[in-house]
Amino acid sequence: MEYRPLGRSGIKVSKLTLGAQNFGQQGVTDHSESERLLAAALDAGINTIDTADVYGDSEVIIGDYLQRTGRRDDVVVATKFGVKGLSKDPNAKGGSRRWVTRCVERSLKRLKTDYIDLFQFYRFDKYTDIEETLGALTDLVSAGKVLAVGLSTFPPELIVEAHWASEKHNFVRFRSEQSPYSIFARAVEGHLLPTCQRYGMGVLTWGSLNGGWLSGAYRAGQPFPADSRAARMKIDPSDPGVRRKLEVVEQLADLAKASDLTLAQLALGFVTEHPAVSSAIVGPRNVEQLQSALAGAGVRLGLDVLERIDEIVAPGAYVDAAPGSCMSSNRGDSGFTAEPFRNPEQRRRSR
Repeated sequence: MEYRPLGRSGIKVSKLTLGAQNFGQQGVTDHSESERLLAAALDAGINTIDTADVYGDSEVIIGDYLQRTGRRDDVVVATKFGVKGLSKDPNAKGGSRRWVTRCVERSLKRLKTDYIDLFQFYRFDKYTDIEETLGALTDLVSAGKVLAVGLSTFPPELIVEAHWASEKHNFVRFRSEQSPYSIFARAVEGHLLPTCQRYGMGVLTWGSLNGGWLSGAYRAGQPFPADSRAARMKIDPSDPGVRRKLEVVEQLADLAKASDLTLAQLALGFVTEHPAVSSAIVGPRNVEQLQSALAGAGVRLGLDVLERIDEIVAPGAYVDAAPGSCMSSNRGDSGFTAEPFRNPEQRRRSR
C-alpha cells in the first residue's frame, strides 16, 4: 500500500481510504461483517477510515473494534460534523461553536477515543461565520481532542475565504477537502483541486465509481442487476441519456481491457493519478468488494491512457444518465465553472 501526505498536515494516509458509511443501519447491518471489513482493510495496509456522526452506528462499530483490538494508534480516524441528523433541535446542525463542541464530544464517546485525527466540516453553513467555526475548531486542536481539521464538498472560493480567516485571526487551517471525483465527474479539475494544492490541502475523493457506473455492473445490452443502485432508482435503460452513458462505459471498458485492467481499476487509477489527490474513499459492503478495490491500489496509468480518457470524457466534463437519475450530488461542480487542464501531464502524479 502506498502512503501519501495529507496536504501539508504532516499526516500520511493510505492511497485508499475505507469509507464506513455502509457500516450499521445504512448498509451492513451485521456488525461482525463490518468488523471483518475493518480487519481486512487494516491488514491490507489501509490506515485511514472515513465516517460521520450521521452515519447511523458507524462510529460505534469503528470505536468498538479499535478499542477491542488495540489498533487505534495505527489508524487515521476521519469523521465529519455539521449535517442535520434526526434531531428536531433547530440548532442541531451547522458550524456554530455550540454545535461543533457538542459534536466532537459525542463522536469521541462513540469512537471510544480521546482524539480524532481528522475532524471534517460536512457542508457549508451559510448562517454561520466561518470565523465562528474556525475559532471553535482551534480550541479543540489546542485541547488535543482534534489533531487536524478538514472540509467536505466546499467550493473553492469558500476554501480561500477560510484560509484568509485563518491567517488573519491565527486560527487553525483546514488541511483537507473531501470531494466527489471520477471519470464521469471531472468539474473539480477546474478550480477546486488546484486551489487545494495552492493552500497545501490534501484531497480525499468519494464517488470514484460514480454510483456503480464505473464498477462494471452496468453494461450496454444487459439489464441492471436487481440489487443495484440503478435498479432501486428505477433508471430507464431506454432513456437517451442512459443509453449515452452506457456507450461511454463501453468505450472505457474497452480501454481498461486493452490496459489489462478492470473498469473499476481504471476508474480508481484515474482518480488517484491526479497529484492533488491524497486518497480515494472506497465503500465496500463485503470483503469481496474490498478485495476488488485493493486490486487497483497499485495501478498507475500511463500518459497514453490518460489522453485516451480525455478523448472519451473531456476534462472538466460531467456525464449524467438523465436529469435527477443518478447521484446528482456526485457532480463535483459545487456551483463553479470548470476550467479544465488540457495537458494530461498537469494531472500526472510524479513517479
